Amino acid sequence: MKPRPVRHARRANVSPLYTPRSTDRAAKRAARRQLAAAQAKARTAASGQHDVVPAEEEIPLPLYPASGRPGPASARASRLKLPAHRMTTAVAVGAYPFLAEGGLGAEGTYIGRDVHAEASFCFDPFALYGRVEGFTNPNVLLAGVIGMGKSALAKSVALRSVAFGYRIYVPCDPKGEWTPVATALGGTTIALGPGLPGKLNPLDAAPRPLGVTEADWIGEVRKRRLMLLGSLARTVLGRDLLPMEHTALDVALDTVVAGATATGRTPLLGDIVATLNNSAILDSAGGAVAGRLGDSARDLAHALRRLVHGDLAGMFDAPSTVRFDPSAPVISIDLSRLGGSGDDTALVLAMTCASAWMESALADPHGGRRWVVYDEAWRLMRHAGLLERMQGQWKLSRGLGIANLMVIHRLSDLLTAGDAGSRGRALAEGLLADCSTRIVYRQEADQVAAAAGLLGLTSVESTAIANLNRGRGLWKVAGRSFIVQHLLHPHEARLFDTDARMH
Repeated sequence: MKPRPVRHARRANVSPLYTPRSTDRAAKRAARRQLAAAQAKARTAASGQHDVVPAEEEIPLPLYPASGRPGPASARASRLKLPAHRMTTAVAVGAYPFLAEGGLGAEGTYIGRDVHAEASFCFDPFALYGRVEGFTNPNVLLAGVIGMGKSALAKSVALRSVAFGYRIYVPCDPKGEWTPVATALGGTTIALGPGLPGKLNPLDAAPRPLGVTEADWIGEVRKRRLMLLGSLARTVLGRDLLPMEHTALDVALDTVVAGATATGRTPLLGDIVATLNNSAILDSAGGAVAGRLGDSARDLAHALRRLVHGDLAGMFDAPSTVRFDPSAPVISIDLSRLGGSGDDTALVLAMTCASAWMESALADPHGGRRWVVYDEAWRLMRHAGLLERMQGQWKLSRGLGIANLMVIHRLSDLLTAGDAGSRGRALAEGLLADCSTRIVYRQEADQVAAAAGLLGLTSVESTAIANLNRGRGLWKVAGRSFIVQHLLHPHEARLFDTDARMH
């Protein structure tokens, strides 16, 4: 029987190829010659031939024509044929890690195009709550420099949400940009300012919700009125109220409400100011309270007098000329007449009163799903009293069925609420923490570090927000990131155009 040739000798002589990285070129060339000679010797022994083939003839130089390597392995003209192979994305991600995010689903309002996935992007905070891990609240923060389209996004979300049965409340419209939107949707706009006929009484009592007893509702209305008066006083005084001042407000409110109830009318801010100015009424109504309330209420009376006889006279010191209609698709408070001066105190006072007036609808648990839009919210960051009211609304958003949308220019606007460790800074950072959705349009280069620190952005995300085009934003939804191009319908583009005067 003819013996079988030994075929493993060729594999046993491969080791000379593995040379250290530090080996010079001459040693590597010698190793290749040694390997070629060993391969030739192995083939000769296997075939029974004893002639040694020179190494130079065994390993030809890899010279190919200019058109490329010939044959089916060249992959030219689609001639490369490989067997089909199936795998899941969980396995494929290891070999190809550049897979795009799957998106948030098709449920909700259409926003635009997911740039990386090349797919439609929809968003609905009410639909995502409880369905996406880490999505703990429906509140949204929207930030972006001027001219990048953040206002168009806010208005587009509001307009398209109306088609789903949602209602839109805008308690502060400093530039009057929401008036065309409200008009187009058949909503209501209330313009407030010196010389305008519109008036709001912030002490109006909200309708009693179903299931709440009369006694409990009276106590709730009293608490809201006290919170409103305290916020107004702190905003004007620029400090917290003293204990005696709190007592004076309590006594003055109870006295005014008792008198208004006896005559069948609604209490007014002017009645509160008149009572605070009358020390005899306060002292007699205070009864056994130690000290003279009249002397302690002097600063309060002067602070609230601004809304009755100062630059805000005629807006909040008379019965309301409009009735709050919670069934209206859009309700906006136009405060553009108050936004021209450098001092935002008047704007904040007006917004505080308007917010209190709107709470009648927000407190109704059967009012449906609603968006509450705080446009140009950067102007409100320096006023702790208003931030407190906003924080309460943020915390109760799930129970009330509302989604708050705060629109600012830069993330560093949140830092203007106060120094590190101050109460105002804590309130502003608390609002950010209670937003499961953060939308960031382009930021200036000197603002990227602040945005990355507040939002915990990665280096890739930080680079992205510094180079985003108009209408394109970084969406951070419960820790998931998307680059979304907002798409506008031509009618929306004309309705939301804020650059008409520039053209």
